[in-house]
Amino acid sequence: MAAAAGGSRGTRRPVTPRGSGDRTVFLFDRRQEQADPDEKVLNYGKDNYRDFRSAVRQAFGIADDENFVITTTSRKEVTEDNFSELVEDGITLYLLHSVDQTLLLATKERIDFLPHYDTLVKSGMYEYYASEGQNPLPFALAELIDNSLSATSRNTDIRSIQIKLLFDESQGKPAVAVIDNGRGMTSKQLNNWAVYRLSKFTRQGDFESDHSGYVRPLPVPRSLNSDISYFGVGGKQAVFFIGQSARMISKPAESHDVHELVLSKEDFEKKEKNKEAIYSGYIQNRKPSDSTHITSDDERFLHNLISEERDKESFTAVVITGVQPDHMQYLKNYFHLWTRQLAHIYHYYIHGPKGNETYAAAKDISPFNNIDIQISMFEKGKVPKIVNLREIKDDMQTLYINTAADSFEFKAHFEGEGIVEGIIRYHPFLYDKETYPDDPCFPSKLNDDDDDDDEDDCIIVEKGARGKRPIFECFWNGRLIPYTTVEDFDWCAPPKKRGLAPIECYNRISGALFTNDKFQVSTNKLTFMDLELKLKDKNTLFTRIFNGQEQRMKIDREFALWLKDCHEKYDKQIKFTVFKGVTTRTDLPSKRMQSPWTVYAAVEWDGRTYKTGQLVKTVKTLPIFYGTIEKFFLYGEHDGDIFATGGEVQIALEPQALYAEMKTIPISKLDRTVSEKAVKKYIEDEMARLPDKLSVTWPEGDELLPNETRFAGTPIGALRIEILNKKGEAMQKLPGTSHGGSKKLLVELKVILHSPTGNKEIISHISQHGGKWPYWFKKMENLQKLGNYTLKLQVVLNESNADTYAGRPLPSKIFKFTIIEGKPEKFSVGLLELPFRIGVPFNIPLELQDEFGHATQLTTNIKPILEASGLTLQYEEITTGTKCVIKGVIAKGCINSCQGKNFNLKVTLPGLKEDTQIFKIRLQPGPPHRLKVKPDSEILKIENGTAFPFQVEVLDESGNITAQPRLIVHCKFLGASNLPVYSVDCSNAGKNILTGPVIHVQNIKKDQVLKARIEILNCKDVPPVDKIIKLLPSSHVARLQVLSMDGQKAIQIKHQDEINWVAGDVMCNLIFQMYDEGEREIHVTPAIAEKIKVNWTPKINKEQLIQGLLPDVKVPTSVKDVRYCLITYLDDHVSLESAFTVRPLPDEPKHIKCKVKGPTTLQMGEELQSEIEVMLTDQYGNQVQSATSACVNYLGVSAPDLDKSNLKITWQESTVTMKVQGIRFKPCLPGSKELCFAWREFSDFLRLNLTAGSPAKLQFVDWPELEKPVAVINGRELQKPLIVQLCDHWGNPTPEPNVKISLIRSNSIKIVSSNQQHKTDETGRANLGVICIHAPRGEHTLQLKATYNKTVLNCPIITLNVLPDPEKPVCLNVKYDKNSSFQAGGTFPDFMVSVLSEDDNIIRNINPARISMKMWEAQGSGNRMPIDVTVFSCSKVKDDKEDGFFYFRDKVVPERVGIYSIQFAFAMDKTNILTSDQITFEVVPNDPVRLLPDSLPATPAVSNVRALASRTLVKDLCLHVTDEYNNPTGTDLVGRIITKIKSPNEDDTEIPQFQGKVSTVEFPFNRGTAEINLVLAENSPGRDSTEYILVFEPDLPGLKRPLEPYRLSFMFYNDFKKQQQMATLTKERDQLSQSISVYRNWLDTTNQLVNAIKCQVKDAETKENLLKSQLRKYQIELPEKNTLQYVDSLIKQKMLDQEGVMKQPRRTCTLPNYPKGNQDILGKIAHLAQIEDDEAAKVISWHLASDMDCVVTLTTEAARSIFDETQGRQQVLPLDSIYKKTLPDWNKPLPHLRNGKTFFRPIGNPVFARDLLTFPDNAEHCQTVFGMLLGDTIIIDNLDAANHYRKEVVKIAHCPTLLTRAGDRIRSNGKFGGLQNKAPPMDKLRGMVFGAPMPKLYSAFAGQIDLLQQYRTAVLKLDTANKDLDLHLQSLNAPEMQKKRQELAEQEKSLKLIEQKLGMTPSDKVTESLLQPVMLDMPDTPIPPKRMRRETMKKSYSSEEWISSTPKKQQQLLQTPTSELNGTSRKRKA
Repeated sequence: MAAAAGGSRGTRRPVTPRGSGDRTVFLFDRRQEQADPDEKVLNYGKDNYRDFRSAVRQAFGIADDENFVITTTSRKEVTEDNFSELVEDGITLYLLHSVDQTLLLATKERIDFLPHYDTLVKSGMYEYYASEGQNPLPFALAELIDNSLSATSRNTDIRSIQIKLLFDESQGKPAVAVIDNGRGMTSKQLNNWAVYRLSKFTRQGDFESDHSGYVRPLPVPRSLNSDISYFGVGGKQAVFFIGQSARMISKPAESHDVHELVLSKEDFEKKEKNKEAIYSGYIQNRKPSDSTHITSDDERFLHNLISEERDKESFTAVVITGVQPDHMQYLKNYFHLWTRQLAHIYHYYIHGPKGNETYAAAKDISPFNNIDIQISMFEKGKVPKIVNLREIKDDMQTLYINTAADSFEFKAHFEGEGIVEGIIRYHPFLYDKETYPDDPCFPSKLNDDDDDDDEDDCIIVEKGARGKRPIFECFWNGRLIPYTTVEDFDWCAPPKKRGLAPIECYNRISGALFTNDKFQVSTNKLTFMDLELKLKDKNTLFTRIFNGQEQRMKIDREFALWLKDCHEKYDKQIKFTVFKGVTTRTDLPSKRMQSPWTVYAAVEWDGRTYKTGQLVKTVKTLPIFYGTIEKFFLYGEHDGDIFATGGEVQIALEPQALYAEMKTIPISKLDRTVSEKAVKKYIEDEMARLPDKLSVTWPEGDELLPNETRFAGTPIGALRIEILNKKGEAMQKLPGTSHGGSKKLLVELKVILHSPTGNKEIISHISQHGGKWPYWFKKMENLQKLGNYTLKLQVVLNESNADTYAGRPLPSKIFKFTIIEGKPEKFSVGLLELPFRIGVPFNIPLELQDEFGHATQLTTNIKPILEASGLTLQYEEITTGTKCVIKGVIAKGCINSCQGKNFNLKVTLPGLKEDTQIFKIRLQPGPPHRLKVKPDSEILKIENGTAFPFQVEVLDESGNITAQPRLIVHCKFLGASNLPVYSVDCSNAGKNILTGPVIHVQNIKKDQVLKARIEILNCKDVPPVDKIIKLLPSSHVARLQVLSMDGQKAIQIKHQDEINWVAGDVMCNLIFQMYDEGEREIHVTPAIAEKIKVNWTPKINKEQLIQGLLPDVKVPTSVKDVRYCLITYLDDHVSLESAFTVRPLPDEPKHIKCKVKGPTTLQMGEELQSEIEVMLTDQYGNQVQSATSACVNYLGVSAPDLDKSNLKITWQESTVTMKVQGIRFKPCLPGSKELCFAWREFSDFLRLNLTAGSPAKLQFVDWPELEKPVAVINGRELQKPLIVQLCDHWGNPTPEPNVKISLIRSNSIKIVSSNQQHKTDETGRANLGVICIHAPRGEHTLQLKATYNKTVLNCPIITLNVLPDPEKPVCLNVKYDKNSSFQAGGTFPDFMVSVLSEDDNIIRNINPARISMKMWEAQGSGNRMPIDVTVFSCSKVKDDKEDGFFYFRDKVVPERVGIYSIQFAFAMDKTNILTSDQITFEVVPNDPVRLLPDSLPATPAVSNVRALASRTLVKDLCLHVTDEYNNPTGTDLVGRIITKIKSPNEDDTEIPQFQGKVSTVEFPFNRGTAEINLVLAENSPGRDSTEYILVFEPDLPGLKRPLEPYRLSFMFYNDFKKQQQMATLTKERDQLSQSISVYRNWLDTTNQLVNAIKCQVKDAETKENLLKSQLRKYQIELPEKNTLQYVDSLIKQKMLDQEGVMKQPRRTCTLPNYPKGNQDILGKIAHLAQIEDDEAAKVISWHLASDMDCVVTLTTEAARSIFDETQGRQQVLPLDSIYKKTLPDWNKPLPHLRNGKTFFRPIGNPVFARDLLTFPDNAEHCQTVFGMLLGDTIIIDNLDAANHYRKEVVKIAHCPTLLTRAGDRIRSNGKFGGLQNKAPPMDKLRGMVFGAPMPKLYSAFAGQIDLLQQYRTAVLKLDTANKDLDLHLQSLNAPEMQKKRQELAEQEKSLKLIEQKLGMTPSDKVTESLLQPVMLDMPDTPIPPKRMRRETMKKSYSSEEWISSTPKKQQQLLQTPTSELNGTSRKRKA
């Protein structure tokens, strides 16, 4: 081995075969950007990775401890495993820090691209671009698009392909770029692309293909599979056809590098000239968007292209330069043409299988909608041309699709897998022209002028629409093959004889053929090799595709019928004109076809015009019709002129007089040859013999004359009739016609009455001609009805009775006459008009009738007679004529009721046969005539204030009381103002009482006369009635008067008077008087006194009121309070009141009053800004207005610390007050100050608030020891919040708000709180909060800063001593055996995990549940942890465990091989998790245990016939060795697989044989797999319908333990048909077996799940009962209902009680504790213990006062560290320096107890002091500390008890120090007394006192709360478990579940039947073999049993999701059809 330094760039040597000696390797060092840019060449001969890596280190001078990786240019890391495979001779490698490192500098990779040997083998094909009259440039571009389509075939989003024509000279020379977003190519694939003729089928072995091993795509519609980059030829040919050079730029998705290859004609010529290797070069490897290697100005455009690489995941760009000038001109000038050609070539890739259906209502969603091919051309100074092929609408396929009216789809099958899909489209004849589209490259109108010149006699037959173009264009894998077309097939060619459709229809079809890749095309994809030859082969089978289904039928007949249907439906050759409308044809039998029909008046057909009214003749009808055109019909709803293939015409048969019939026939049956003259002659001949008129005679008289008038009842005589023709000859029959025999004629007589309601037939008779007698009708005598009559004689046809023939009426004759009424004989009374009223005229109508009851007229002068009992009747006249009426009848008489009375009225008309009529009438009273009013007297008397009633009646002229609507009587009073108006309604009874409001006249003193007028306003004819009213004055109270008695003098107090009176006095002697309207005084009675009220007192003396006295009035004490006094009297007639106001006046001076006008607060050292006002008041505080300025001399001011130097008192004349100014205090304590003001003997006090002065400095609150550094642990908070107070110069707190305070720190210290600015509150304080400090170890300072009024305040400084946090986890330390192997399903090595703190020590006392181990499979997630991971918990603690270490033992390795990651996590709290570094390991397969196929094959069914397919047992069956977890293994095994056939029946000797008549076949087994193909021998022995077993026995010498053979059952048959049937049954059996196994697995899992939930319910019930019993111990009883609500309320109450206990004041130690910066620091002694008794706490704290501040540590090192940090100021006590043997025994008895007996009876309750201590933490260490400090010190009640105790103890033993609860101490030497032995009060200890423990009640509450919370959780868990159980039990009994069980039973039954048919013995082994795919999908990682059960269910049901806790999911799964469940596992494995 030799390493050559430097960049040797000689000619590349040929590649040395593997293992044949030295190999040359080219290496680039790209670890750093400053590395050598050139390569180094390494010659290496050994096949050993470690030696190679050592050689690389030596070549590049890399140190042994320096890490690096060696990768290929495709970024595959070279390792010991793949070294011999990857490192070949001539390979280029990288040296990098990591595989995914960015390539800092570009590299060049040497490549060879020698053409493949196919260049010679296939050189016989014709030249690439052999053109057929077309420019081949678009087809060259198509080759590049083919490559892009293949590259983007796997894209799930947009498949983008861009063609950029870069013709802008300012950016460089012209270029063409084709860019796609496909999967890209690695450098190796790019090298293979350059190899000519390297197709996708030959890219194997040493070639790495961009297709990664060719797999034939699945069939898709139109074969649109993008599999069109095929031969390894087109791309190279295309780029060198277009230009002189090609630059390939590509980046695969998984790579970080871009690979670039340049091939150019110039480079090839240069190498040939220099005699270098032509087919070798370099691939440039660089990072994306790096264009530094582009230096030529001709390629400036590449900078923009390369810059676009930045955001692309993968791409390939082909950049062609040196574009041929003629190509460039063609691309510019024919841009539309060649883009249209490309759109045609890729039409179906762009638009989908159905093509570009422009007019489709809604396009189907297609998987091809994501192909986006965009072409853009850039020229200098011009707008870029950009077109998307999807937007082109005029390519030929689009034109074919959108001009076609219908299509015919078919499919052709050739030699098995050769499939051609075909479509034929019909382009109809429309509007006098063809719609077949023209192709500009193949015009249909051929120029035949040259032929005419040469051959004048030759007749050219025009092919019509399509011209000479062939029918079919041909597509290969969905892409057009432009130079191959197919003229036609036999079944779609024009027939030699006339077919179902006209011959021109065959020229109106176009078509397309879509082949799969089983048909060969040329390498340039311009032509098919033998497509037409294969399609026209006799064995090619054509089938029709109908509604998407393939149907076997005669294709030629189906096509002919389809073509005929298209012609009839879509060709429009007749022009319909003169539109008349749309109608419905009821003459058609089918209702569906009756509408719509469009009516036209003319058509143009075959050069002639047919119009309405034109005479025509028919052809091909029976009989032949002659007639006149009526209208033309065209089916459908149309508007205006239109073309159609046909229609119908309606004709009226001629002569119409003879036939009168319409016929509708097809237009095609009109005779286009007959002349109009011939039709007219026929009509004239037929018109000769028709009846013309009638002859009528009256043989017996009574002749009826025309228009005669007759009386009712007059008879009409008999009639004789004859029918005459035009010649006057009688006739009885119609003349005979050519359409049938003659018809008899009849005569019909009808007499018709013309009434207003319509015509009525009175008489109807028909007469026949008897031959010997004429037509005859008898006499008619029964015509009595009045009216106009018609007698009609009509000739009718026999049988039908029709009076018309052929639309023409037959002869008839009409006589019109009238019948009128006779003379009157009787009468009746008509309808009378109601009502009848007295004195109101009314009419009586009379109706006169003749003898037949017809109404008639009164002609003679008759006078009627009217009579009625009790009435006087008279009338005016009677009218004669048509209406007879007795007018103006008036009745008068007495009627007792206003409702009316009944009378019988008799009317007589003398002279008539019936002359009398009697009828009943009801007569009502007449209209109002007069009023009657009671009382009758004219003058009426009434007292003022009362109402008067009148009785009124309304009478008619006969004196009857009458009533009518709106009969309202009014009474109006006159003579005074404001009098009421009375009204009453008499509409009902005609009478009523008229009254209303009282009549009241104001201020009446004497009698007054009024007038009352009574009238009906709406009856002006009724005269009014007047009455005189005399109004008398009222005797009720009318006036109230109030008086005040002044001695004997009475002073009147008027209403609203104001009275001044001395404040606080009483007004007495108030009286009142009352008068009526006549000014008569009224004596007060008790009744009147009850109605008198006053407002100044609630209680009134009634006796005084009767005497006329009012209650006394109390005058208000304040001059501001004015009293309003009101006296009221209220009765039914009047409301009286009298009011006056009492205004108080001030009294004599009695007090002084002080008032501050403004704020009462003043600052220290400043004067009060407000003025103080002093006034004189009376005894009620009313200001005395009589004071003068002399009062100032008597006023004095005094107060403590008052500064009177500026005091000033002045008089205020305007306010009559004294003003005091200049109040100021001397420096003193702020607070409330009281001022004393004295005037003569009166004084008053005023309180002012004296506040501190202006802020001058800041002081800390509750931080007494700031002179020492404050110790704090890094990352923790200070012991208490930082609170600062603003103070003035004298140290008084200043309540100044909103003063900004900033916390200034150095850069080395970090404060967690982001808000470092604070403002003071209303008290002048600012709470900076409990600050968390992050800083390095050592001392740091914090400076406060504050300004007030631009003045900087004096601020303190805090010194912090930062210590590391011994409890803060910072990392996890993991230890394990890194050399161990991880075999699938094995166990992991033991992992030992510890948590390290900031001081690098192991943290102990951690809950193991917070440590977890997470494992996941590293599949594309990088370093990120996926969501679904497997979590392991710590193993149980062993005896030898070390404190602080956590072990993960016996954890199971995943069962599936792959790369996995492990990470350990420590849950610091609920949100923060500390994780270790990820450990990546590879799981390798375990030992081989079984032989299995890749996918489970179906049960074969074979026969021994000749056909190979029927004898094939297995095809491409791949067997491989797996471990027990189904991981492929044994890649190092080499051996063989021996295959034989066995029979289940050992006695069976007739065993089938393999091909070649052998009984065993061997297959090589290499690299863990063996590929099996087995075929039975033709005519092989074997029993028909018998099951045999294929046995595959592995013979692998390298295995220690032999493997079990793999067995596969198959069915053998002698008959081919039976074999086919049995093969179908076998498939059904496999599917049923798979489905049954899935059902069984699911049912088993469901039952397991229900059992597991039942266990959960039982456990939850046990837990709940246990907790309930524990709660009863605390006297907590729980209700049966609403338990959770009760528990929640109880927990809330207990927590409130606990919080109340916690908030109770208790003793605390205020001495700041030393921060525990190290886990070896316990803290200060004062904080280590707590004492409940206050007296004991005080004396023990005083006794240990010198030690309370001492910090206790576990080690001397920690103590020394504190000593150093505090510079020796802090006393420390390390426990490891204590001699523990001298420490007292905490369990030893008191000294007075000896050997369990009491030596003496002590007094004072002695107890060891240490027994009073409780330790919150570290109890063991604390006992050591206090055992040393206190020893055997005893606490006793008082000094006397202590002396007594000591005196007795010393008699038997040494007495320790005694402390009394009163505070005395007796030392152990007996000394006591003095200040040094007397404990001071508690407050003198300065907080250095042991705190009190939390009360016992707090702990009791905590225990109860914990139990209640546990119980609540248990109840919830039990409820959830019960609900789960109910849901699952319901789902088990649900109908869906029953249905599934039934389906399982049915499937098992079906399986049994099929196995019986197959002759197979049912066995569980078959089921197990079918279940093998499910076994292959075991979970990847070890999981709990429940999860394993769920995973098994997921695998059994493929993609269906299964969650055991939600039955809804199970129900969804149960609803999956059985067809989806069958075979699921096999499909998934495939």
